[in-house]
Amino acid sequence: MTGPVYSAGLELRAAGDGTRRLAGSFPYLSLAVIDSGGNGRRPKKEQFAEGAFSWGLQQPASERDVHLLIGHSFDKPLASRKAGTLNFSDTKSALNFEAILTPEIMRTTWGADFLAAFSAGLVGGISPGFRVAPKEVVPLPEEITDEDESLGEALIRTIFAAILFELSLVTRPAYHDTNVDLRSWEKTTDRGMPKNRQTLRRWRL
Repeated sequence: MTGPVYSAGLELRAAGDGTRRLAGSFPYLSLAVIDSGGNGRRPKKEQFAEGAFSWGLQQPASERDVHLLIGHSFDKPLASRKAGTLNFSDTKSALNFEAILTPEIMRTTWGADFLAAFSAGLVGGISPGFRVAPKEVVPLPEEITDEDESLGEALIRTIFAAILFELSLVTRPAYHDTNVDLRSWEKTTDRGMPKNRQTLRRWRL
């Protein structure tokens, strides 16, 4: 699934070896509106807990590749872990990344288009492509809770463990599979789990 768009604080700089370095960050505990609600539907918001991507990124790049893409298109890659051109570092506030844009990538049509759009200030957000870690290996990979009544009536989805497949540079939200995900937002009570720790029942496709 693809997530909402987050401000990434993107920075592009030239390196002395002919490459360019693109740096940015994906914020933790930053609520994004997935569905504004209405017509009897409650609003839905999503956030990633601190270290939510660490479970997958701790695995070797040869086993768990992650791509940096344009607009969630694997036909428009800019960098990847396996190629040695995409690196991550975790902090308490964000997952930081640095991509090495090689001369070969910058000469492609999509690489040149990205550089032009970035220079024009048209690219400023990132959107993750991920799936929630299986419960067989992570007991509580996600949960759904109620928003504080003083703030609103939204359902809050917090993701504790996600497998990251790609990060996309985007100009506006691209939800792709989110309509399937939105239909699956049901609160269910797990045996022995407090009411405010109710977890997500997901559609199986």
